[in-house]
Amino acid sequence: MLARNGLRIPALGNPSRLQTLCRVEDPQSLGRAHTISGDVYPSSLQGKVARPFNELPGNWRASWLNLYRFWKEDGFGNVHNVQIQNFQKFGPIYREKLGNFETVSIIDPEDAATLFKTEGKYPERFTIPSWVAYRDFRNKPCGVLLKNGESWRHDRLTLNKEALSPKVTHNFVPLLNEVGEDFVKMVYKQIERGQQGRWTADLTNELFRFALESVCNVLYGTRLGLLQDFIDPDAQEFIDAITTMFHTTGPMLYIPPGLLRRVNSKTWLDHVKAWDFIFAHADKFIQKAYRDRRLNQKSTEEYVGILGSLLLQDKMPMEDIKANVTEMMAGGVDTTSMTLMWTMYELARAPALQEQLRAEILAAQAAAKGDMETVLKSVPLLKATIKETLRLHPVAVTVQRYTTEEIILQNYFIPAKTLVQVGIYAMGRDPRFFTKPEQFNPERWLDTDSKYFRGLSFGFGPRQCAGRRIAEMEMHLFMIHMLENFKIETKRGVDVGTTFDLLLVPDKPIYLTLRPLHP
Repeated sequence: MLARNGLRIPALGNPSRLQTLCRVEDPQSLGRAHTISGDVYPSSLQGKVARPFNELPGNWRASWLNLYRFWKEDGFGNVHNVQIQNFQKFGPIYREKLGNFETVSIIDPEDAATLFKTEGKYPERFTIPSWVAYRDFRNKPCGVLLKNGESWRHDRLTLNKEALSPKVTHNFVPLLNEVGEDFVKMVYKQIERGQQGRWTADLTNELFRFALESVCNVLYGTRLGLLQDFIDPDAQEFIDAITTMFHTTGPMLYIPPGLLRRVNSKTWLDHVKAWDFIFAHADKFIQKAYRDRRLNQKSTEEYVGILGSLLLQDKMPMEDIKANVTEMMAGGVDTTSMTLMWTMYELARAPALQEQLRAEILAAQAAAKGDMETVLKSVPLLKATIKETLRLHPVAVTVQRYTTEEIILQNYFIPAKTLVQVGIYAMGRDPRFFTKPEQFNPERWLDTDSKYFRGLSFGFGPRQCAGRRIAEMEMHLFMIHMLENFKIETKRGVDVGTTFDLLLVPDKPIYLTLRPLHP
């Protein structure tokens, strides 16, 4: 902050270059707006009127007291609802500091557009402290999730060609489709064993196994056999390690991991043990794929998975390949499995919508004559159903960026290098942005109403989720197979809420009944 004539104004740009003053009608009132002019400021701010950063509403002055209250009120598991309450209390923008974690939170799609459209060549998102601390502790390399600057950009552009480009993503269809078909076979086996003509279960573990099998088939071009009767104990331990890793990450968003490491906290020790197993498990598959490529065990004309393609191109050092593939593998389990669980839960409560989707899928199958890549292009309601699930039940509570330059949000100056987070959970449940937000209504994504910066579940721009196309394709194909084969039911009158465990998860088990459509 700079002081001038007793008035504190935000330090915009390099203080040594400030030559132009904010013009204030009443210097005694900090409540008045400031006007920026002169060529020392970004052109986007010149002539703009806004209030100083230090006038932002919110709880940001007593950071450690705020953290204590947050902990006492179970804010760790309820952060998504706390954020809704804060928007109701402070308005569409507020500033908060909990321990070491300081943010500005926004909810308006127009503000989200301003944030993302000014993210620059090297956008930065929040870097999870415990994940970086583990890599420093074990001397492990970082992938694009944790990198910044030119190193991030080089890796990201390489990964985009392998994971997001339409030129290669069509290769994912047969790999993901066969896993979806195997899941259906597994369900039929469970129905036969039960001898009741249906299968009722909490599918959490089965969906975790499906998601891991799917992402590994795309990454490594090989199957793990997770949908068979006998499950490799290492695979189940990997799934358990992912769960532990996410569970122990939450507290270290607010408490420095270095402190917990020094006192040998169980949270830190469990976090390290989980990551150790995740890296070791991924390394086994990476080494096998590397040996296969060296021995030319697969034809170069056959798609060999993202890892094999990266190895063949030789455009990224082996350690960077390992880091990025491990991150994608670890991030591809809970995210899609949770979304699929919520989708089936919502469809179980909407039998008429199930029938609409089946009709759409049947028509698409008939027109495409069974070609699944063509089918995927003809199921808009199904795709809208997944988007609607992600509106009501997003995997993450927020998407974030560090501002690369000074911007104005809700008539407040936000300095460069400020962590700003878009409350996508809160936005998705706000009637200002979604009509009747409490209703599960996929058709809202097909109508003519504005969707401007409202669908941000996978992020936006160069730092959007690198595995987005894999996840979308995986979920679309899975739901096609499930709806073609089963009626999805659940107990009426049983509402399931959410709790925050770095990801948003159900606060109680979801029991679903799968009943064959064609006995």
